[in-house]
Amino acid sequence: MVLQHGFHDRREGGRALAAKLAARYAGRGDVVVLGLPRGGLPVAAEVASALRAPLDVLIVRKLGMPGQEELAMGALASGDVIVRNEDVLGLLHDPEEAMNAALSRERRELQRREREYLGDRRPVDVTNKTAIVVDDGIATGATMRAAVSALRHRGAGRIVVAVPHAPAEACAEFSQHADECVCCQTPSPYMAVGAWYDVFPQTSDAEVKEILQRAAQLAAEP
Repeated sequence: MVLQHGFHDRREGGRALAAKLAARYAGRGDVVVLGLPRGGLPVAAEVASALRAPLDVLIVRKLGMPGQEELAMGALASGDVIVRNEDVLGLLHDPEEAMNAALSRERRELQRREREYLGDRRPVDVTNKTAIVVDDGIATGATMRAAVSALRHRGAGRIVVAVPHAPAEACAEFSQHADECVCCQTPSPYMAVGAWYDVFPQTSDAEVKEILQRAAQLAAEP
Protein backbone atom coordinates (compact mmCIF):
# COMPACT_ATOMS: atom_id res chain seq x y z
CA MET A 1 0.00 0.00 0.00
CA VAL A 2 1.47 3.40 -1.00
CA LEU A 3 0.86 6.16 1.50
CA GLN A 4 1.46 9.69 0.30
CA HIS A 5 0.17 12.16 2.85
CA GLY A 6 3.42 12.66 4.78
CA PHE A 7 3.69 14.34 8.19
CA HIS A 8 3.22 17.80 9.63
CA ASP A 9 6.79 18.00 10.92
CA ARG A 10 9.71 15.83 12.04
CA ARG A 11 8.33 15.38 15.54
CA GLU A 12 5.05 13.99 14.23
CA GLY A 13 7.08 11.66 12.02
CA GLY A 14 9.04 10.58 15.10
CA ARG A 15 5.89 9.81 17.06
CA ALA A 16 4.55 7.69 14.20
CA LEU A 17 7.87 5.87 14.00
CA ALA A 18 7.92 5.27 17.75
CA ALA A 19 4.46 3.70 17.55
CA LYS A 20 5.76 1.16 15.03
CA LEU A 21 8.81 0.35 17.15
CA ALA A 22 7.29 0.31 20.63
CA ALA A 23 5.94 -3.25 20.78
CA ARG A 24 9.37 -4.78 20.14
CA TYR A 25 11.77 -2.24 21.61
CA ALA A 26 10.16 -0.14 24.38
CA GLY A 27 11.64 -0.44 27.85
CA ARG A 28 14.49 -2.75 26.87
CA GLY A 29 17.86 -2.22 28.50
CA ASP A 30 19.81 -3.20 25.39
CA VAL A 31 18.35 -0.53 23.06
CA VAL A 32 20.00 2.77 22.10
CA VAL A 33 18.63 5.35 19.65
CA LEU A 34 20.97 7.31 17.39
CA GLY A 35 19.87 10.30 15.31
CA LEU A 36 21.65 11.43 12.16
CA PRO A 37 22.30 15.17 12.33
CA ARG A 38 20.90 17.40 11.90
CA GLY A 39 17.37 16.61 10.70
CA GLY A 40 17.26 13.15 12.22
CA LEU A 41 17.63 14.38 15.80
CA PRO A 42 14.08 15.77 16.30
CA VAL A 43 12.73 12.47 14.94
CA ALA A 44 15.08 10.38 17.08
CA ALA A 45 14.20 12.36 20.22
CA GLU A 46 10.55 11.33 19.92
CA VAL A 47 11.56 7.70 19.34
CA ALA A 48 13.97 7.60 22.30
CA SER A 49 11.42 9.22 24.61
CA ALA A 50 8.68 6.75 23.68
CA LEU A 51 10.98 3.72 23.94
CA ARG A 52 12.59 5.00 27.18
CA ALA A 53 15.98 4.46 25.57
CA PRO A 54 19.24 6.45 25.62
CA LEU A 55 19.62 8.98 22.78
CA ASP A 56 22.84 9.99 21.05
CA VAL A 57 24.01 11.46 17.77
CA LEU A 58 25.75 9.54 14.99
CA ILE A 59 27.60 12.01 12.80
CA VAL A 60 27.63 11.23 9.07
CA ARG A 61 28.53 13.55 6.20
CA LYS A 62 27.41 13.14 2.62
CA LEU A 63 30.17 13.46 -0.01
CA GLY A 64 28.49 15.52 -2.70
CA MET A 65 29.35 15.38 -6.38
CA PRO A 66 31.08 18.59 -7.59
CA GLY A 67 28.46 20.96 -8.96
CA GLN A 68 25.64 18.66 -7.82
CA GLU A 69 26.11 18.53 -4.08
CA GLU A 70 22.80 16.75 -3.47
CA LEU A 71 24.04 13.79 -5.51
CA ALA A 72 26.15 11.65 -3.18
CA MET A 73 29.46 10.14 -4.30
CA GLY A 74 29.50 8.48 -0.91
CA ALA A 75 29.51 9.34 2.77
CA LEU A 76 31.80 9.69 5.76
CA ALA A 77 30.94 8.65 9.33
CA SER A 78 32.64 9.05 12.69
CA GLY A 79 35.57 6.67 13.01
CA ASP A 80 36.61 7.57 9.44
CA VAL A 81 34.16 5.06 7.97
CA ILE A 82 33.87 5.79 4.23
CA VAL A 83 31.14 4.50 1.91
CA ARG A 84 31.58 4.97 -1.85
CA ASN A 85 28.81 5.21 -4.46
CA GLU A 86 30.59 3.73 -7.46
CA ASP A 87 27.67 4.44 -9.80
CA VAL A 88 28.01 8.18 -9.19
CA LEU A 89 31.81 8.11 -9.12
CA GLY A 90 31.74 6.47 -12.54
CA LEU A 91 30.19 9.64 -13.96
CA LEU A 92 33.25 11.73 -13.08
CA HIS A 93 36.35 12.40 -15.15
CA ASP A 94 38.62 12.13 -12.10
CA PRO A 95 36.66 10.40 -9.34
CA GLU A 96 39.58 10.01 -6.92
CA GLU A 97 40.40 13.71 -7.02
CA ALA A 98 36.76 14.55 -6.38
CA MET A 99 36.52 12.04 -3.52
CA ASN A 100 39.71 13.24 -1.86
CA ALA A 101 38.59 16.88 -2.05
CA ALA A 102 35.20 16.02 -0.59
CA LEU A 103 36.75 13.89 2.16
CA SER A 104 39.12 16.67 3.16
CA ARG A 105 36.25 19.15 3.38
CA GLU A 106 33.79 16.88 5.13
CA ARG A 107 36.31 15.52 7.65
CA ARG A 108 36.73 19.08 8.92
CA GLU A 109 32.97 19.53 9.25
CA LEU A 110 32.53 16.12 10.88
CA GLN A 111 35.22 16.94 13.44
CA ARG A 112 33.63 20.34 14.09
CA ARG A 113 30.29 18.68 14.76
CA GLU A 114 31.88 16.10 17.05
CA ARG A 115 33.34 18.93 19.13
CA GLU A 116 30.08 20.88 19.00
CA TYR A 117 27.70 18.04 19.85
CA LEU A 118 29.80 15.75 22.04
CA GLY A 119 32.35 18.07 23.66
CA ASP A 120 34.44 15.94 26.01
CA ARG A 121 31.77 13.23 26.23
CA ARG A 122 32.34 9.84 24.66
CA PRO A 123 29.66 8.53 22.28
CA VAL A 124 27.17 6.09 23.76
CA ASP A 125 28.47 2.52 23.79
CA VAL A 126 26.64 0.37 21.22
CA THR A 127 28.68 -2.80 21.75
CA ASN A 128 26.33 -5.81 21.56
CA LYS A 129 23.34 -3.44 21.81
CA THR A 130 20.36 -2.97 19.52
CA ALA A 131 21.12 0.31 17.77
CA ILE A 132 18.11 2.07 16.21
CA VAL A 133 19.49 4.62 13.75
CA VAL A 134 17.01 7.33 12.82
CA ASP A 135 16.82 9.96 10.08
CA ASP A 136 14.01 12.17 8.79
CA GLY A 137 13.90 10.25 5.48
CA ILE A 138 16.13 8.57 2.90
CA ALA A 139 17.10 10.16 -0.40
CA THR A 140 20.20 8.56 -1.97
CA GLY A 141 20.82 6.31 1.03
CA ALA A 142 24.54 7.11 1.15
CA THR A 143 24.51 8.65 4.62
CA MET A 144 22.44 5.82 6.07
CA ARG A 145 24.74 3.21 4.51
CA ALA A 146 27.70 4.95 6.17
CA ALA A 147 25.81 5.03 9.46
CA VAL A 148 25.12 1.29 9.32
CA SER A 149 28.77 0.58 8.46
CA ALA A 150 29.93 2.78 11.35
CA LEU A 151 27.67 0.95 13.81
CA ARG A 152 28.93 -2.43 12.61
CA HIS A 153 32.48 -1.11 13.10
CA ARG A 154 31.55 -0.06 16.65
CA GLY A 155 30.25 -3.54 17.48
CA ALA A 156 26.48 -3.08 17.51
CA GLY A 157 24.72 -6.39 18.03
CA ARG A 158 21.65 -5.51 15.96
CA ILE A 159 21.05 -2.50 13.72
CA VAL A 160 17.58 -1.16 12.97
CA VAL A 161 17.21 1.57 10.34
CA ALA A 162 14.14 3.66 11.17
CA VAL A 163 12.65 6.55 9.18
CA PRO A 164 9.18 8.12 8.93
CA HIS A 165 9.23 7.74 5.15
CA ALA A 166 11.45 6.57 2.31
CA PRO A 167 11.16 5.12 -1.19
CA ALA A 168 9.98 1.50 -1.15
CA GLU A 169 13.20 0.39 -2.82
CA ALA A 170 15.28 2.06 -0.07
CA CYS A 171 13.27 0.27 2.61
CA ALA A 172 13.89 -3.02 0.80
CA GLU A 173 17.61 -2.27 0.45
CA PHE A 174 18.09 -1.45 4.12
CA SER A 175 16.13 -4.52 5.17
CA GLN A 176 19.10 -6.39 3.68
CA HIS A 177 21.89 -3.92 4.58
CA ALA A 178 20.82 -3.63 8.23
CA ASP A 179 19.15 -6.25 10.43
CA GLU A 180 15.78 -4.52 10.09
CA CYS A 181 14.32 -1.47 8.39
CA VAL A 182 11.20 0.29 9.64
CA CYS A 183 9.50 2.84 7.34
CA CYS A 184 6.12 4.32 8.26
CA GLN A 185 5.35 5.46 4.73
CA THR A 186 6.67 4.72 1.24
CA PRO A 187 5.41 7.57 -0.97
CA SER A 188 5.69 7.20 -4.72
CA PRO A 189 7.17 9.04 -6.51
CA TYR A 190 9.34 9.92 -3.53
CA MET A 191 11.04 13.13 -4.69
CA ALA A 192 12.90 14.92 -1.84
CA VAL A 193 12.73 14.18 1.88
CA GLY A 194 11.29 17.63 2.64
CA ALA A 195 8.44 17.15 0.20
CA TRP A 196 6.71 14.84 2.69
CA TYR A 197 6.64 17.30 5.60
CA ASP A 198 4.33 20.32 5.80
CA VAL A 199 6.92 22.11 7.95
CA PHE A 200 10.57 21.33 7.19
CA PRO A 201 12.95 23.96 8.60
CA GLN A 202 16.67 23.35 8.74
CA THR A 203 17.65 21.91 12.11
CA SER A 204 20.32 24.07 13.76
CA ASP A 205 23.38 23.06 15.76
CA ALA A 206 21.76 24.74 18.75
CA GLU A 207 18.65 22.59 18.42
CA VAL A 208 20.75 19.41 18.17
CA LYS A 209 22.65 20.36 21.33
CA GLU A 210 19.43 21.22 23.15
CA ILE A 211 17.89 17.86 22.24
CA LEU A 212 20.99 15.97 23.42
CA GLN A 213 21.24 17.96 26.65
CA ARG A 214 17.56 17.37 27.43
CA ALA A 215 17.96 13.63 26.77
CA ALA A 216 21.01 13.51 29.05
CA GLN A 217 19.11 15.28 31.84
CA LEU A 218 16.21 12.84 31.56
CA ALA A 219 18.59 9.88 31.62
CA ALA A 220 20.18 11.20 34.81
CA GLU A 221 16.86 11.43 36.65
CA PRO A 222 16.11 8.61 39.12
